[in-house]
Amino acid sequence: MADSSFDVVSKVDRQEVDNALNQAGKEISQRYDFRNVGASISWSGEKIVMVANSAERVLAILDVFETKLIKRGISLKSLDTGEKEPKPSGKEYRLEASIKEGIASDQAKKITKIIRDEGPKAVKTQITGDEVRVTSKSRDDLQAVIALLKGADLDVALQFVNYR
Repeated sequence: MADSSFDVVSKVDRQEVDNALNQAGKEISQRYDFRNVGASISWSGEKIVMVANSAERVLAILDVFETKLIKRGISLKSLDTGEKEPKPSGKEYRLEASIKEGIASDQAKKITKIIRDEGPKAVKTQITGDEVRVTSKSRDDLQAVIALLKGADLDVALQFVNYR
């Protein structure tokens, strides 16, 4: 019998992020507490820029955006806001955030170590680029690895694809 396998990846649907950003922008333009404060959220290249006239309002914009991401099924682990401290820029405060995609090599090593230490013994892992391939003869072992990784406390949002 051939080996079964799946890939552990960290990808984000850019269209869903864009939809969440547009929804957040619409809510910010309509909410009373954001009137006449220069509050906005928009794309700036690959970064998301939140602007308002006070640090608290920028954090409130971030909260609205995070809520929209959650509603659209996007993990907050894929949103990287840096130190989460709005920077003053003239009369306004700015906060930049970016979307993290792919599994960094140190995270991939951590994932393979978790599978080696706590997973079934017949499972093999292989790091290829920014994803981890998990193979085994038993599909039950692969299901156990998926459950193990879902329960693990990692800094990246994981998806399991190409299950065959």
